[in-house]
Amino acid sequence: MKSTFKFITSSQGNVKDDILSGLTVALALVPEAVAFAFVAGISPIIGLYGAFMMGLVTAIFGGRPGMISGATGALAVVMVHLIKEGNDMGDGLGLQFLFATLILAGLFQVFAGVLKMGKFVRMIPHSVMMGFVNGLAIVIFTSQLGMFKVGGQWIEGSAMYNMLGLVFLTMGIMYFLPKLTRKIPSALTAIVVVSLIVIFGNVETSTVLSFIQENGGEGIKAGLPIFNIPLIDLNFETFKFIAPYALILAAIGLIESLMTLNLIDELTETHGNGNQECIAQGSANILNGFFGGMGGCAMIGQSIINIKSGGRGRLSGITAALSLLVFILFASDYIEMVPIAALVGVMFMVVIGTFAWNSFRIINKVPVSDVFVIILVTVLTVVFDLALAVISGVIVSALVFAWENSLMIRARKHTDKHGIKHYEIYGPLFFGSVELFNSKFDVKNDPELVVIDFAESRVVDQSAIEVLNKLAERYQKNGKTIHLRHLAPDCVKLIKKAEKICDVNVLEDPDYFVAIDNYNQAVELVR
Repeated sequence: MKSTFKFITSSQGNVKDDILSGLTVALALVPEAVAFAFVAGISPIIGLYGAFMMGLVTAIFGGRPGMISGATGALAVVMVHLIKEGNDMGDGLGLQFLFATLILAGLFQVFAGVLKMGKFVRMIPHSVMMGFVNGLAIVIFTSQLGMFKVGGQWIEGSAMYNMLGLVFLTMGIMYFLPKLTRKIPSALTAIVVVSLIVIFGNVETSTVLSFIQENGGEGIKAGLPIFNIPLIDLNFETFKFIAPYALILAAIGLIESLMTLNLIDELTETHGNGNQECIAQGSANILNGFFGGMGGCAMIGQSIINIKSGGRGRLSGITAALSLLVFILFASDYIEMVPIAALVGVMFMVVIGTFAWNSFRIINKVPVSDVFVIILVTVLTVVFDLALAVISGVIVSALVFAWENSLMIRARKHTDKHGIKHYEIYGPLFFGSVELFNSKFDVKNDPELVVIDFAESRVVDQSAIEVLNKLAERYQKNGKTIHLRHLAPDCVKLIKKAEKICDVNVLEDPDYFVAIDNYNQAVELVR
């Protein structure tokens, strides 16, 4: 997948690159945070506070230097329902319920990190990862199309031509500037150049201020966030209401962040710490709950802007967060003048860099099941949400893996000079392969002694233990005995642990004829 991101280098960053890329990200964070705040049905300043606190905490304490966190659309679509229900429950206290939910969600995320659940991101197949980046690219692209509308209607005439022209100019600068020099970030340069053209050329086009006003806001100037405990009754009824939302927000945030972390690891050829990221993200959401922010998680678009602009260290994320706060406190008038077209152009270049274009090239080169998973995850990400898409992709991949392995069980049969029949098993014995495993044995016609050799197989789960136990019972009913040979140490341990429900003979001594001879002597004595 690295070839998808050809314009992103894996080289180490430096202080200059981190600071400049952080400024670029901060500029792009403003309309994103504002837009997602409107999606959630809250004030733009709550989205901006959320992006600031989320970005700062995860940049300092997170497990992936260079990754950017902030207010995200994936969480906003859940928050809008939470706030609406909260308003219905508590006399317009929906926002307070949101803050309480963020605190609980943050605690869930911290616990996930403490329990080291971040490592489970390694279990996500590559096909799911490709579907994830494709779906996210499409979501980012479609989210930017709303910038071409006013009052729900597409802009027309000169306004549309100006917008498109400025978007393409931004994209052109970002594409060609790195071919001339990489000493200055192309995204920041594009935003500055296009902004100057609009301001001094009196070009009629939408700006950050007009965008906020069109969506019912007044501006982005505000003071510092203030500490407040959510103004709701802390009782069991409140917990019952917010707990499901907190779990959903925590799950979506962690999945999106850990997958973004994994993606940035690949792009920069470095390694992040998923568990540390879980704890940092949870702490940031708790802080948002107490200081009136929207909360959030990792942002794949902003993260790619950051690494494309040369940001690699924690300083890039810290610079982005602090710059965003400076914009809110002191430079709101200037940021409000930035044309939306410049920011849309930057995001369109992110889309081009994010989409796994090699998905089309590998269609005929990978299993059909992988192609299906890529398409499934892409569609579900676009239509529903990331968490559902990834979970569905992992489940389908796991089922396909189980099905394919269930067909791999084989048995080579022969009878030795002592009249003992041997079954040499190949392939894993688990819930999916027990039926085929059972069909390999001829209990009625087998001799009195049967040895099942697991040198090339493994006993994996309880279903495997159960089928061995039932097989032993079938042989016993026919006056015959089976012995299991060459079991791996962990398989022997698994069977011995289940000895109360499993009665089979395990030959741990490689010289199994000794055990067989002793058995024969015992049989003769009984007779």
